[in-house]
Amino acid sequence: MARLVSNSAARVVTLTGGWQVAQCEAGAVAGIDALARADLRWLAATVPGTAAQALRAAGALGEAPHLDDFDFWFRCPLQWSGDGDAVLRLDGLATVADVWLDGKPVLHSENMFHAHRVKVSGLGANSELCLRFSALTPWLAAKKGRPRWKQHLVQPQSLRWARTTQLGRIASWCPPFAAVGPWREVALEQGPLSVESASVHAALEGDDGVVRAELRLSGPLVQGLGAVTLKVGEWSAPLSRTGDGVFSGALRAARPQRWWPHTHGTPALYEVSVQVASATLSLGRTGFRSVKLEQGGDDFALRLNGERIFCRGACWGSTDVLGLPSTRADYAPLLELTRDANMNMLRVTGCGVYEGPAFHALCDELGLLVWQDFMFARLDYPLADPGFKASVEREVREQVSALELSPSLAVLCGGTETAQTPAMLGLDRSFFDVRPQLEVVETTAAAARPDVPYVPSSPWGGDLPFSVSSGCSHYYGVGAYQRGLDDARRAEVRFASECLAFANLPDTEPDFGARVVRDPGASWSFADVRDHYLELLYRVSASELRREDPARYWALSQEVSGEVMHEVFGEWRRARSTCRGGLVLQLQDYWAGAGWGVVDSEGHPKPALHHLKRAFAPRAVFLTDEGVNGLGVHVVNDAPAALDGTLTFELLRDGRVNVGRAQAAVSVPPRRALELSAFALLGAFFDVSRAYRFGPPSHDAAVATLSDSAGALLSQTVFFPQGRQPRPARASSLTARCVPGPDEGWSLELSADALVQSVRVRAAGFDVSDGGFHLVPGHPRVVRLRPRRAARGPLEGEVVATTLSAPVRFTAPTS
Repeated sequence: MARLVSNSAARVVTLTGGWQVAQCEAGAVAGIDALARADLRWLAATVPGTAAQALRAAGALGEAPHLDDFDFWFRCPLQWSGDGDAVLRLDGLATVADVWLDGKPVLHSENMFHAHRVKVSGLGANSELCLRFSALTPWLAAKKGRPRWKQHLVQPQSLRWARTTQLGRIASWCPPFAAVGPWREVALEQGPLSVESASVHAALEGDDGVVRAELRLSGPLVQGLGAVTLKVGEWSAPLSRTGDGVFSGALRAARPQRWWPHTHGTPALYEVSVQVASATLSLGRTGFRSVKLEQGGDDFALRLNGERIFCRGACWGSTDVLGLPSTRADYAPLLELTRDANMNMLRVTGCGVYEGPAFHALCDELGLLVWQDFMFARLDYPLADPGFKASVEREVREQVSALELSPSLAVLCGGTETAQTPAMLGLDRSFFDVRPQLEVVETTAAAARPDVPYVPSSPWGGDLPFSVSSGCSHYYGVGAYQRGLDDARRAEVRFASECLAFANLPDTEPDFGARVVRDPGASWSFADVRDHYLELLYRVSASELRREDPARYWALSQEVSGEVMHEVFGEWRRARSTCRGGLVLQLQDYWAGAGWGVVDSEGHPKPALHHLKRAFAPRAVFLTDEGVNGLGVHVVNDAPAALDGTLTFELLRDGRVNVGRAQAAVSVPPRRALELSAFALLGAFFDVSRAYRFGPPSHDAAVATLSDSAGALLSQTVFFPQGRQPRPARASSLTARCVPGPDEGWSLELSADALVQSVRVRAAGFDVSDGGFHLVPGHPRVVRLRPRRAARGPLEGEVVATTLSAPVRFTAPTS
């Protein structure tokens, strides 16, 4: 059912004020009658929200280390004024919940992901709504039946019976506080016209857009209704009465603009509404696009509007893992940061929650594709149980139908590692072929969104579900398995729906080991993985450097995971690559520290994100080591217009002496890539990749620079044939000049007389547009600095780099 955004004929009161929550032992308060006699400590609560959120606000979170062991009661005075019946809407209750209104039971729910509409009457100024969320631990203990396999990441194993999130229940991943409470909106609705259901689908048919709609209406206005009109942008069409309160029809939009991910075009959207008498029912916005998943042979590629799309982005976590907020204001800063980092896809994994309507509306608006997992992960779910199966069917139908109009929805997936887990435990195909088990998920999803491709699980494909050379994979050859960077090509990755997890350091110095993720049973942590690549790229001992020069260890560790990510995506985006997409694990941290996130828990970019921003740019240049074939120079143009520009290739000795230089005009068609040879560009032999090793090296850096037709820098990359420098080895002079910039910010103009590696700008209270780049002589850079809301005082900062012996300080001019 398409979600109703607004109804001008209805009165809607969102119940956000006056909520309280109390915690008690499981079963201590048997029901609503016992609640009045119970001596409970009531705390102020935020709704939508959770018990953990209220406990945090009261400074009492540490008193309840395992929330699943307790009952939680929520209550709210309604203070309702109005006659007649109303509808009580509860959009999400986590997890085993009972609801009373004025002491009468009105609802029981056992699925966190169900939304409920309850007709109620007799409301008054003294009405009270009470909700009890029963302890999950004893509820699970009463469930019978053994799983076919046991995994070690999620506990307890019986959690497979609960339709709830795994957040807070996975060791070392996130704060250990489960989601309990009314985590989605609670509201009362009343009016002469009510929308019982609204099914609206938008599709492309040839060059035209077609929107088909069916509305089921109720209320006093329905019987006398005359014309009902569907409106989409500038187009409109009547809906015919086809049943009691049912109106249906179709609208054809002549040659609408196509919706594209922002990296490839414009995410064009059109307002959708229904005019019923004098009332306007707003259904939000939609876009017209076609999406197909190509899976012939080993391939796995998304084709949007007839064009193959290289999908790049990250796995989504949560803006606040304790409160699970879902408003536009909660989502917008992080999603805008995602867009600005040149990502074009986010994967909502099966370990979390279904995000709210505002998330998908923003993804539609910002041009971000969504890969949506259903909330299944690793466990052996009891889908043979009729009650459980029926609950899942309703969950899938509600969640997908709410996204009927969303053009950003690109992939629906049965779950996270539901096939990989039994396969990695050594079980045979009868266990890891999850298609029969999850058939209800696939068929229900296909009925609601037949235009969206479905994948049984992530990963999926090949002889084993985690084989990376077929289908979609969770690729950790480079990363957790500590393979060389050349494994990114050797593995023949097709689509990495999860990849490249590191213990990414934030921009401020924490304890090096703070909140580092370690898989249960593994002898290594993700900080060990980062150290492995620090030694590989910088040719130093990580343990020795950490012990003897912790400041330099910190500086190199900040950069190394981003450097690795940039190298891998440069490999994957070249024209002859087998790879069609990669999603980093993960976008944001759940708590402060060196987690997987490329954004910290406060929403600020980590150093790794700047490297990804350059690797994900729609127009970019990359260098790859082709051994005795020299260096491959790859120019990528994902934009909808042809790229006509200039490619400059240079070889630098001692970071400043130019020993080889070539310049060529390049023309790359829209949404295509070009591959050139450094040998061809130079027109003579240079041992550019240091493969031949005849005599001493002639250079220590190869630089490729892509400029547009006006000479403006589009992209630049540096290849180090002898490895990156771990410490200052040459004298260099870096200058930093601060001038007024756009949007009340500043522009920092940087230049150097010799190559400076991994340049980073630090300015308290300001967001920095770029960092971790290599500053090349003759190629000045401009870094934008934008004040945060909390910024105080004048702009002061410093420029640091791994090859600078001391920071370069700067201040903004006062006049």
